[in-house]
Amino acid sequence: MTEQLGAESAQPTLDRPIQLQFRGDWGQANMHRICGWIAQELGDRCPEGSRFGIWSGRGGADQLDALQAGEVDITIVTPTPAVRALYDGLVSLGGRSAQPNLRALGVIGQADRLVVAVDADLPVRSVSDLAAIADRLVIATSQDDGVNLIGWAAHHGLRLADADPDLLRAGGARFLYSERPFPAIHRFATGEANVLIHEAINTTAWQRIAGKRPVRYLDWGTKVFEGFAAIGWPTAEVAAGYLPNLEQPLTTLDFADFAIVCRDDLPEDVAYLATWCMVKTRRALESQYSHFPPDRSPVTYPVDPVAMADTPIPLHPGAIRAYADLAGDTGDGQILIWS
Repeated sequence: MTEQLGAESAQPTLDRPIQLQFRGDWGQANMHRICGWIAQELGDRCPEGSRFGIWSGRGGADQLDALQAGEVDITIVTPTPAVRALYDGLVSLGGRSAQPNLRALGVIGQADRLVVAVDADLPVRSVSDLAAIADRLVIATSQDDGVNLIGWAAHHGLRLADADPDLLRAGGARFLYSERPFPAIHRFATGEANVLIHEAINTTAWQRIAGKRPVRYLDWGTKVFEGFAAIGWPTAEVAAGYLPNLEQPLTTLDFADFAIVCRDDLPEDVAYLATWCMVKTRRALESQYSHFPPDRSPVTYPVDPVAMADTPIPLHPGAIRAYADLAGDTGDGQILIWS
């Protein structure tokens, strides 16, 4: 690692060409955008001959599989509570065990929630009530296939709420699965489904639901919240009025933030430079979202380096050093280190 004088201050650079593989989302969403931002800023500070690739992924447990297989060097996973649970081995997704060699470079904020919406004509007030009317249910969500974290959380929540998906199916319920949120939201909005369990609540797709049909939002219930809390997965609130026809604040499951994850064997100078770029060039990412109102943005802005360093799993040593060196960029100089 060397330093060169830029227009404003010394900037770290690498003195050797590198080749890095990133893994983002399906190709057109936020993870690819974040990967592209980090890759470009790294590339500007690496010598000729450096190469950077971005692979498409699903944003779930597959991201960590690719990392562990050595197919990629840096990946992005959402939501961050799932990263902590997979690191600890508290979620038995596809039989995966604990992954203690995972490390974080940082977190990029996204205020998202996993919400249960139903047709207002259904005689239910909580998720547990669904079990009594299984024969009337068509549920739009994502598949619980050992990879998709939306689908895993939705099905796990149903089980904890005594509305086990297998029992619902036995009682006549149908599940309509989609990998991404928008097909599921569309199915609910158009009446093809009468229950929606999904995220991406900051998108306009959710806002259009009420124009298509009356909607009610369900409480997951204490058993669900306690079950998720046992694996370090918190609740979060949706403010009244944030979703159409939401007249009271809604406590639901947190589905927030993007974790930038690597293995502990990522070279320390690469981890340092990537983290340095994330902090020092964060305006380049923010500018891609500034046309959204802040409370509706798919990426939280302004990006806060203190929040960036508050990761669900241990920071890579190179990232720790970068945050320490850049403490002045955080406003008060205080960095929160995972423990």
